[in-house]
Amino acid sequence: MNVHNVEQVIFNVAAALRVPVLVVTLVALAVVIVDAGYLAMEVFRRRRRSYEKLDGAATNARKALANGDRVSAVSALRPVTWSSSMFDAAELLVITFGEASASQRASKALADFDYRSLRRLERSRLLVRAGPALGLMGTLIPLAPALAALAAGDVAELSLDLRIAFSVTILGLLIGAGAFGISLVRDRLYSQDLSDLEYVAAMLGEDSG
Repeated sequence: MNVHNVEQVIFNVAAALRVPVLVVTLVALAVVIVDAGYLAMEVFRRRRRSYEKLDGAATNARKALANGDRVSAVSALRPVTWSSSMFDAAELLVITFGEASASQRASKALADFDYRSLRRLERSRLLVRAGPALGLMGTLIPLAPALAALAAGDVAELSLDLRIAFSVTILGLLIGAGAFGISLVRDRLYSQDLSDLEYVAAMLGEDSG
């Protein structure tokens, strides 16, 4: 296999990636748009978050546990749990209250919640890097046929390829910027959620200590 054949294989591989890169870019853009919608819902759901509300819920849950009423304790914490994952962690804190291994299981519940939060952030963090990469690939791939069209004097084909190249660049940057913003806001929200759970765990632990 001579150098020309190797170059032709590389050219064919790059040309074959043109449609998949464009499709993946559109899918990534759709994911960012959907994620932005979910993020808006998450922010809206937490609009009433306050220390007073959290402290009151934790105090009521502790009083209910002191009376042996775990159901009321879970109900007291429900208004300050802003996601199903957060509620599951709070419920586990109540269930393990008073057990010999309560401290260890509470730590595990908090760690698992943090892990689930990180998994939720993985997609947007991936798109922060993948968006510009897709944009760059989508820019460079059409340049080869654009140059061939330029050499052949095909202005229409040249114009089309350049329009595609620059459009994909813009989409890639938009995907990266949008995913970065989503990741930043979610990181703050989930860190606050973890802080709230740690406070609840500490409040409930006062009676078991």
